[in-house]
Amino acid sequence: MRNTNGPTTRLKGNYAEPIDGSEILNTLTPAEHEFISCIKLLGVDELIFSLKMIHNLALYHTELVIDQEEKNALFNLKVLWEELQKL
Repeated sequence: MRNTNGPTTRLKGNYAEPIDGSEILNTLTPAEHEFISCIKLLGVDELIFSLKMIHNLALYHTELVIDQEEKNALFNLKVLWEELQKL
């Protein structure tokens, strides 16, 4: 959660305690840091475009039968690009 000054906060008991953004980054594993760097390198907008394209090609431009497993995978793609758009 962000307050008007910009730093993030966390709930501790019944009140919000400000935390430093670097504290959040320090909790990431090296693999998570690498993943985030890769996303930044590719560009979030380009990644969102690619995810949408794959979703739409699979859903609207194929004659294959899409079972529940495939529907779940396509939904996961949609959730991923929607969350990336929030960045």
